[in-house]
Amino acid sequence: MTARPPFRADQVGSLLRPAALKKAREERAAGTLSAEGLKAIEDREIKALIAKQEAVGLKGVTDGEFRRAYWHFDFLEQLDGVTSVEADSGMNFKGGVGIAKALRITGKVGFSGHPMIEHFTFLKANTRATPKMTIPGPSMLHYRGGRKMMNPGIYDEMDAFYADVGAAYGKAVGAFYAAGCRYLQLDDISFAYLCDPNQREMLRQRGDDPEKQPDIYAGMVRKALENKPADLTITMHLCRGNFRSTFIASGGYEPVAEVLFNAMPVDGYFMEWDTDRAGGFEPLRFLPKGKHVVLGLVTSKTGVLEAKDDIRRRIDEASKFVSLDQLCLSPQCGFASTEEGNTLAEDEQWKKLEMIVELAAEVWKDA
Repeated sequence: MTARPPFRADQVGSLLRPAALKKAREERAAGTLSAEGLKAIEDREIKALIAKQEAVGLKGVTDGEFRRAYWHFDFLEQLDGVTSVEADSGMNFKGGVGIAKALRITGKVGFSGHPMIEHFTFLKANTRATPKMTIPGPSMLHYRGGRKMMNPGIYDEMDAFYADVGAAYGKAVGAFYAAGCRYLQLDDISFAYLCDPNQREMLRQRGDDPEKQPDIYAGMVRKALENKPADLTITMHLCRGNFRSTFIASGGYEPVAEVLFNAMPVDGYFMEWDTDRAGGFEPLRFLPKGKHVVLGLVTSKTGVLEAKDDIRRRIDEASKFVSLDQLCLSPQCGFASTEEGNTLAEDEQWKKLEMIVELAAEVWKDA
């Protein structure tokens, strides 16, 4: 393993929001705190967060997504032609939890700048480690709602929509690179959802073909990365839903593994494997040389600290299907995909990250 990411001990990206930040966002929503006041508190809390990540030994550092309410909406709604709207039930997680928000295509999709470029430059300016930026993958603009979330007359042919989204992402990748980003992650959870029979049936019912969607989505990623610089590491994160410790989908990676690993020019994959909902490690046999998989064996959904020996055994199981040198370790998802966060304490979060760093050093001598 070189000094380039993904790192032997890594993380997905989002981290639990501290009480001071939650209070500030509530005050901003109530109109009792200015935008400048909120930014000052965000800056302070992100600086403290960066120092904590560096202290536990993480080589890839994020801003915890502290300036966002959601891991995906906050990026996507700032693209040209995309508008946030209220939804009846939104995304329905197991346990009856939902997010009543959606995105509508109201114009041609494009990229003409984004506030998250500035978010990244702040992160980069305040860390000695490798600054990592996370954004939702291009498929997330289609997967949730499909054609029904597009205003009529904008895209008569879906191929034109897919091409525009890919091109917009290409511009976004270029903008982050120009700002100094060398570690960019696409959170493209649709590939994991396409492994769930219920999700595949949902696509059929609305007129999409679940057999074709993996190739279509891979094409969007290829378009986005067609001018990818050689010194830019792109990783992709897959999970089955993460909101207040709930989930949406289940199913092993077998239906998408070959496309996932071989049809997209990404360097690594953060993959959920903390429960049997993700199936076995057999799909790793499709991973080509030169790419890495970051095993999400430590759950971010509860505060129970995993035993090192249990995680070590699972790493050994995975290494039966791919070289140990192509593997890394991380939590299965972020700790706060939305600002509410998962149901664990901040100290439990940090104990998990510390354990990952310690175990990676024991398993991989180059960690």
